[in-house]
Amino acid sequence: MPRKKPFSVKQKKKQLQDKRERKRGLQDGLRSSSNSRSGSRERREEQTDTSDGESVTHHIRRLNQQPSQGLGPRGYDPNRYRLHFERDSREEVERRKKAAREQVLQPVSAELLELDIREVYQPGSVLDFPRRPPWSYEMSKEQLMSQEERSFQEYLAKIHGAYTSEKLSYFEHNLETWRQLWRVLEMSDIVLLITDIRHPVVNFPPALYEYVTGELGLALVLVLNKVDLAPPALVVAWKHYFHQHYPQLHIVLFTSFPRDPRTPQDPSSVLKKSRRRGRGWTRALGPEQLLRACEAITAGKVDLNSWREKIARDVAGATWGNGSGEEEEEEDGPAVLVEQQTDSAMEPTSPTRERYKDGVVTIGCVGFPNVGKSSLINGLVGRKVVSVSRTPGHTRYFQTYFLTPSVKLCDCPGLIFPSLLPRQLQVLAGIYPIAQIQEPYTAVGYLASRIPVQVLLHLRHPEAKDPSAEHPWCAWDICEAWAEKRGYKTAKAARNDVYRAANSLLRLALDGRLSLCFHPPGYSEQKGTWESHPETTELVVLQGRVGPAGDEEEEEEEELSSSCEEEGEEDRDADEEGEGDEDTPTSAPGSSLAARNPYALLGEDEC
Repeated sequence: MPRKKPFSVKQKKKQLQDKRERKRGLQDGLRSSSNSRSGSRERREEQTDTSDGESVTHHIRRLNQQPSQGLGPRGYDPNRYRLHFERDSREEVERRKKAAREQVLQPVSAELLELDIREVYQPGSVLDFPRRPPWSYEMSKEQLMSQEERSFQEYLAKIHGAYTSEKLSYFEHNLETWRQLWRVLEMSDIVLLITDIRHPVVNFPPALYEYVTGELGLALVLVLNKVDLAPPALVVAWKHYFHQHYPQLHIVLFTSFPRDPRTPQDPSSVLKKSRRRGRGWTRALGPEQLLRACEAITAGKVDLNSWREKIARDVAGATWGNGSGEEEEEEDGPAVLVEQQTDSAMEPTSPTRERYKDGVVTIGCVGFPNVGKSSLINGLVGRKVVSVSRTPGHTRYFQTYFLTPSVKLCDCPGLIFPSLLPRQLQVLAGIYPIAQIQEPYTAVGYLASRIPVQVLLHLRHPEAKDPSAEHPWCAWDICEAWAEKRGYKTAKAARNDVYRAANSLLRLALDGRLSLCFHPPGYSEQKGTWESHPETTELVVLQGRVGPAGDEEEEEEEELSSSCEEEGEEDRDADEEGEGDEDTPTSAPGSSLAARNPYALLGEDEC
């Protein structure tokens, strides 16, 4: 009698999951939720989706799938706005893994940290963004959607025909998400383009600047966000760089969590995460600058006194408030009217509408994922009204918020424009979901060749018998050393879990605790000039004045003990900068224990 074929528990679990999916009637046959890496590999092998049209044959990988029981009563599909990126071939992934094991890391010079926007986007080339094709009110909804689909496929074919996949960066292949941008631009009187100060050139597509200021004739405000993560001299240098190359821009410096740059920072405290007691969003740096920019743009056509009064109230509340009654004060604050817009992005809207209709200015917030669009809205409102997450694609459709009766904010989903950036840099910028990266090691190598990761984290080379001896490092060695230091082991063989360690390092970089900042061209030669610039001194003083001087701060070691907990963090309302619980009151008894034990905040049924 032949020996019975073994049937593992994992295979049985997979069989039951497939059976449930068949009952639900899902068309793609993919499991809705699985955190296992083996399950991710199986999904990648089975998934053969391409882009929505038939003319472009490039394989597309669809990320951030949400559990679905089919279409809702109003036909809403939760996976409608998923990120659509070009799929990396298996050969390319294996080639990069091999390079991560063999290529010795060499520190790059300061000049190579300088980014020129002309090398990234090549203005005037086909690296544009899809425009909404002309339409008329005589067209039906089906005709309009079909026309937009054809135009979008022509746009993709033009880009893929001009550049190879190796040169192109990741960019959005989902037409539904681009429709959200079209709708926000049509609604807006003023457009805010939010960028991350660590790499603003990555988040600034010149094609969007030309379209907004030229064809639409709207004012464009460039928001340099997260200025607390970069040296003040670098912030001022980037500000002057954009003023020089794009004179029609209004530039605003912003951060939701300011800190005093005069306070000495310990570069070795990478795992130390400061938790503030007291108001978080009300201490945002930049709302008053944004108000002045909007007053200059509207030129008295809209009454913005209510906005100025709100800022004064927030500043007064942050000055005199304490950490004890924070939650009650926020609950009793004025309500914010929230409007969720779903299918309206496909409805025809007049492109030449009235500006400042009914005395209300509509401010559209657009930008790449993880630049802090939702955090900026929370900072303007003064409390948390928008869900934020480190996961790209968390904001799925645009929503509007009335800041005051005369100011309406419009939050657009993050969009990735096509460019010639290295894909490793895109991963470090938070554009690609870290939990779903097929090969994270080269991104770690890209980071380690620009900042001394092994020195900051006090890593010991895995092959070193003498800790004082010098050994050449590769990206794989850094991941293995970090896994050894943190105790990351595989389940069966108890080997160092380098994949999990690589993801952990990328999250530290995304949070800013391993801060990689790029410079404008010529910054290395003029660094002394920028450090002594008058605006640099003003920025230092301003951050020190609005920083957390009145709040109590405590530092504790960030626990990165399991990949499941790390991935679960992305689904909670954590802020992009990794300060998701700064606005949570911690003065209640036992709060320090809850901060150390995340499961203490969960109910029995949630555990």
